[in-house]
Amino acid sequence: MESLQVTRLLSWKSFLNTAAKAGTTRFRATTQLGFPPLSKKATKNGFLMIRRSFTNASTGSGSSSGGTDAVSGNISSHDSSSPPVEDEKDENKPGYLLGQEKDGSGLVIGFHFIPPSGDHEVIDSSKDIDGYGVKKIEDVEGEDKAQTRVSYNIVFVTAEAAPYSKTGGLGDVCGSLPVALAARGHRVMVVSPRYFNGTAADENFTLAKDLGCCMKICCFGGEQEIAFFHEYREGVDWVFVDHPSYHRPGNPYGDINGAFGDNQFRYTLLCYAACEAPLVLPLGGFTYGEKCIFLVNDWHAGLVPVLLASKYRPHGVYKDARSILVIHNLSHQGVEPAATYKNLGLPSEWYGALEWVFPTWARTHALDTGEAVNVLKGAIVTADRLLTVSKGYSWEITTVEGGYGLHEILSSRKSVLNGITNGIDITEWNPSSDEHIASHYSIDDLSGKVQCKIALQKELGLPIRPDCPLIGFIGRLDYQKGIDLIRLAAPEILADDIQFVMLGSGDPQFESWMRDTEATYKDKYRGWVGFNVPISHRITAGCDILLMPSRFEPCGLNQLYAMRYGTIPVVHATGGLRDTVENFNPFAREGSGEGTGWSFLPLSEESMLTALRFAIRTYREHKSSWEGLMRRGMEKDYTWENAAIQYEQVFEWASIDPPYIH
Repeated sequence: MESLQVTRLLSWKSFLNTAAKAGTTRFRATTQLGFPPLSKKATKNGFLMIRRSFTNASTGSGSSSGGTDAVSGNISSHDSSSPPVEDEKDENKPGYLLGQEKDGSGLVIGFHFIPPSGDHEVIDSSKDIDGYGVKKIEDVEGEDKAQTRVSYNIVFVTAEAAPYSKTGGLGDVCGSLPVALAARGHRVMVVSPRYFNGTAADENFTLAKDLGCCMKICCFGGEQEIAFFHEYREGVDWVFVDHPSYHRPGNPYGDINGAFGDNQFRYTLLCYAACEAPLVLPLGGFTYGEKCIFLVNDWHAGLVPVLLASKYRPHGVYKDARSILVIHNLSHQGVEPAATYKNLGLPSEWYGALEWVFPTWARTHALDTGEAVNVLKGAIVTADRLLTVSKGYSWEITTVEGGYGLHEILSSRKSVLNGITNGIDITEWNPSSDEHIASHYSIDDLSGKVQCKIALQKELGLPIRPDCPLIGFIGRLDYQKGIDLIRLAAPEILADDIQFVMLGSGDPQFESWMRDTEATYKDKYRGWVGFNVPISHRITAGCDILLMPSRFEPCGLNQLYAMRYGTIPVVHATGGLRDTVENFNPFAREGSGEGTGWSFLPLSEESMLTALRFAIRTYREHKSSWEGLMRRGMEKDYTWENAAIQYEQVFEWASIDPPYIH
């Protein structure tokens, strides 16, 4: 079959879309926002010349060396009345023409597809497009996956990155996404503190070597000296900022007494160091240079876009760099008294970027003016683009309920706000090879899952009942995770013929409640206070249902792990939970069903119990439907490679727009 592939075509306001012609010729348009300028070789006098390759329909082989056609060219602004001229070396090859279609103002709004034979057929590019203006065209069978077209120098700035430091999802993202991006051809650096807390976790930094590069940073009323350590692993430059303030017991943010009082100081140092690292560190023999994309994560890295705009670009440095703020949890904003602004080392005229005034009801006393500096707010207004860790959360943070006082500012930047669902490590979380579980299984052979259930019941001392619905919960014991709702509904849940297993730590009152509940329901309930990685894997594999009644969940990972292990999630429809868990519909697809779990609204005891009862009844009475739920969940693609592809699109968008200028 004769096939034509048109790639990398982008007009000012619309994509070029092609449709299949009659006969034996078929056409495919592959368009994506933000590609680099197309080569001028493919255009002459306002027309775009498209070469054609001949592909054997049965073998997929073609006359061209690559097997596909690539069109590259800038649409010329010359008079389109003149005929096009091909490159001399390709003058004997057949081709097609694309003539510009302009509106009354001269703006290019479409193209005319003109075959060389003179049988001119105009293809209307305004039809058959989706909501984003991109035509939905099926891929040509047998075609290789498209490779990364543009590589970037990417600098992650983060307070934690697994396996070096981790307290939650932020560490997972900044430990896995850089590796996925590096595997796709980008040069990636991660800048994070070199924590030492006197525990076994300190060994994570053993392979990081001192680069012998010390630097003095002027902030907080003096000069602060920092050093850089470096480890090259899995294609990523892991750079660690060393300073005495990072060497203390506890987690990255606090200890048993609460948050550290100098966190603003500690993460200001991180931001300054991250801005200097691409300029001064000769990693692999040469620096990253000024043309970088900074991925700044949460408020801890929030000063980076402010520093780029206030202290670098005015002096001609980083004029081609871009900053993208990734919001993992909007509730943490880095708010400190207004008097601390002078400590940040920023020009006085930039105070407005960080200025924050608490509403009257949130002030401590009648004379409190409510004035403060908000680091995350400064990042929101100065970053070139904004991201959240799910599409649902990107909408929620623009609402009064989910915006934590920043909803108006975020709403004003909706045009540059997107959401990308986090991925999961499919090597660590793989039921066919997981070293922590009793029996391996896969989507093709689910028999091992019941063995995991029996092993979990035996390990926890529960009655061994393979047919009894086993419900699990894994997470922090705090208000956000809806643990109070579970406590309220526990008597009704445990009144049913089920078993319930919980793993987590946090609020002491909930830890005590777990112990008391286990003593009351010895044959039905187990509460593991603390966190244990092997046990979390065994609960995920052994349970039938995973309960997640979170009040808000920017992304959520446990529901993704559960679906990969054939465990059915029952979740509150919020943030990333709503995005990733599709409600079960047994009547869809001619009775074969669709969906991967249950989501409930509103967040109440009654609605949660209703969803749980539906799940329990389906497990008991409709085994074929339950197996369909398991398989559909296990089929989902939540890999980091998939997330990395979406991040690349945002990089392209950021590169198109000019950087933030005050």
